[in-house]
Amino acid sequence: MKKHEKPKSILVLHASVGAGHTRAAKAVASALALESPETRVVTVDALDLARPLFKRVYGKGYLDLVEKAPALFGYLFELTDRRPSPRALGDKLRRAVQRWGVGELADVLTGGQYDAIVNTHFLAPELIAALRLSGRLGAPQLTVVTDYDAHRIWVHSPTERYCVASPVAAASLRGHGVPGASIKVTGIPVDPAFSVPLDRDSARRSFGLSGGYPVVVQAAGGHGVGPLEEVYRALLASTVPSEIVVVCGRNEAGRKKLAAIKPPSRHRVKLLGFTDKMRGLMAAADLLVTKPGGLTISEALACALPMALVSPIPGQEERNSDYLLENGAAVKANAPAALTGKVESLLSSEARLTDMRRRAKGLGHPRAAFAVAREALELARGRSVAAPGAVSPVAADSAFVINPWAVPGLALTR
Repeated sequence: MKKHEKPKSILVLHASVGAGHTRAAKAVASALALESPETRVVTVDALDLARPLFKRVYGKGYLDLVEKAPALFGYLFELTDRRPSPRALGDKLRRAVQRWGVGELADVLTGGQYDAIVNTHFLAPELIAALRLSGRLGAPQLTVVTDYDAHRIWVHSPTERYCVASPVAAASLRGHGVPGASIKVTGIPVDPAFSVPLDRDSARRSFGLSGGYPVVVQAAGGHGVGPLEEVYRALLASTVPSEIVVVCGRNEAGRKKLAAIKPPSRHRVKLLGFTDKMRGLMAAADLLVTKPGGLTISEALACALPMALVSPIPGQEERNSDYLLENGAAVKANAPAALTGKVESLLSSEARLTDMRRRAKGLGHPRAAFAVAREALELARGRSVAAPGAVSPVAADSAFVINPWAVPGLALTR
C-alpha cells in the first residue's frame, strides 16, 4: 500500500448451499489476509441475510433435488444453460420470490462502503449488478466460478473480473457474452495450506497409517451425501490389500452404519466424521474416491492426487468429470458396483498411478486463492485494466432455475 493511501475494504460473499462455495470464500479471505494484512476483509454468507423461509428452501431444496431427483436436476441444468425468456410466467414468479427472499443483503451491500466484492456463489452477483445499474452501488465485483465449466447462471453484468478453473470454463463464459479480457484462468481457490508441500510418510503417520499398503480415501463431502455405504462396500470388495479411510462428513448415522460392517482382513479401515484435515489426508493418499464437486477435485489436483469418480450428478458434476477424464487425472464409475474393478486396476499398476499423478499435478492450482486475492486487490485499488463491458443480452435477460427458488434476472426495486 502506498504511503497515505487509505486501507481497502473487500467483501467476500458466498452461500451455504453445499460446502464448496463456503470453502472457496474462506480460502480467498485467508489469501487476502496473507497478501495484504492491512486490507479489511469481511466474509458473509448471503443466505444468513435472507428471510428464514427463503434460506431453508434454497439450501435444503438444492440438496434434496440433487439427492432425490438427480436426473431432473440435470435436465434443469442443461435447459437453463441457454438464453432464457424474460416474459415467461415461471421466470416472473422466480424474480418475485427472490426480490422477497434476499432480505438484508442489499442493505449490507450498499451500506458497507466496500472497495471490491468477491463472489464464490451465483446468488449475489446478479443482485450486485442490479444495484450497480440502478446507481445504488459503485463497488466493482469479481466472480469465482467454482466448477470446471461455466453455466450461464454465473454471468451478470457489470462484472469486472471472472476467475475460472479451466480454459473450458473461460470458453463457456466467452460464449455467454463475457469479454475475454475480463476472464482469468486462476484455478478454483483452495485453502492456502494446499500450497505448502507435505511429506507423504509424515502425513500417513499423523493419521496412524502404516504406509505398507496403498491408501485409498473415500470422501463423502461435508454433508456426507451420496451412496456412502455402496461405495464403501465396493472398496471392501477390492482384492488389493489397502488402507481405506472414509470421511463421512456430518453424516453420523452413515458413519455408524459403516462401523457395523466387518471389513475383510486384507484391508485396514479408518472411519472419520467431519474433518478439517483433508490437506493431510490427501497428502497421505494414493487414490481419492469422490463425487466430482468443484472444490474437492481442486484440492485433489493441488495435491497431484489421482481420483476415482463415483456417480457424478448430472449437470456441473458431469462436466467436472468430463474435464478430469479428458485430461487423464481420473477414472469414473457410473455406479458403485463398477467401482471395485476400477480401483483394483489402478492400485495394481504403479505406472498408471504415477502417470495420473503427473497429469493431476499439471491441472492443479495450489496457489489459486492467492491469484484470486491479487485480482481482487487490483480491483479494490482501481488498477484493473479490464472494463466490465456492455450488458450482454444473456445477462440482461437472465432468469435461472436449478434450485427452483434461485431467481437471477432480478430487477431490484425497493
